[in-house]
Amino acid sequence: MMDNTIAFASVPMRWIGPINVSGNVAEGSVEVPLATYESPLWPSVGRGAKISTLCDRGIVATLVDERMTRSVLLEADDAGTALAAARQLTDDLPVLRAIVAERSNYAELIALHHQIVGNLLFVRFEFTTGDASGHNMATLASDALLAHIVDVVPGVRYGSVSGNFCTDKKASAVNGILGRGKNVVTEILIPESVVQQRLHTTARQVADLNVRKNLIGTTLAGGIRTANAHYANMLLGVYLATGQDAANIVEGSQGITHAEDRDGDLYFSCALPNIIVGTVGNGKSLDFVEENLARMGCRENREAGGNARRLAVITAAAVLCGELSLLAAQTNPGELMRTHLRFERSETPKGQSQ
Repeated sequence: MMDNTIAFASVPMRWIGPINVSGNVAEGSVEVPLATYESPLWPSVGRGAKISTLCDRGIVATLVDERMTRSVLLEADDAGTALAAARQLTDDLPVLRAIVAERSNYAELIALHHQIVGNLLFVRFEFTTGDASGHNMATLASDALLAHIVDVVPGVRYGSVSGNFCTDKKASAVNGILGRGKNVVTEILIPESVVQQRLHTTARQVADLNVRKNLIGTTLAGGIRTANAHYANMLLGVYLATGQDAANIVEGSQGITHAEDRDGDLYFSCALPNIIVGTVGNGKSLDFVEENLARMGCRENREAGGNARRLAVITAAAVLCGELSLLAAQTNPGELMRTHLRFERSETPKGQSQ
């Protein structure tokens, strides 16, 4: 028996903004919804949003690339046969693209990569998927491609429609290198006066902390192609508010923060190569999701994929707002905990003081 009660609709949500965004996808003032139980996140991201309105061009969000992937697993007679099969697939790419086009109005096969382990052949297909995040679209296309390969390529047999070389909802290096979802880089240049008055710190302190905490600290921890403070917080907040598959924050949060002191001004950037979002598909028909996407300008009449690209860059802008605010707070002793105590504790337990 299945109970259709909607669990996450009760997660508190607030709108943050306006955020000043520019770049190759979106221009102007935007707002973003964050659904979270971590109440200090709202004012923290809000501080970053306010700073974006005080800077020329605000947050410059550049969409670098987009693709959804699915890897299939084939069993070959031996490694030589697997290599011959991989080469044949590369040569037959136009045929494979035609197979995908026959089965979908939106999916387009744009590339493939392969790896061979023993007699096992892993083939990673990469697609554009319009306004959908593309998980199911890519899997359906890969199913058809896999059937074709087994039928026409000598010496290979079905292994699985997913071979984990995709890779979906797992920490890996391959997604950051080859891309999965929307690859967005956000940047902002904050004048020295704004850094001091709004963030209560200096560009040098933020840049130094980013190296010591995000780069060196993450290396010591054994992080996989990641160097940031808390991308996952903002990603989850937006994902829950806009009907996304929240498990995709696993690969989505594998991004890199970069900061520089430019003669007192602070250059701050967040690179997110794996933002997996869509504006159509499962979860997008819920009333509150529809309302949120419409308010974000992601329900407009645009070319295929345009609304999803807009959602991706707004999400990335929110990530920068929260990352900037947290790193600045952590340059000041006690600031982080004071904020949490203020927003998360409604009363003081007996025997304790705030």
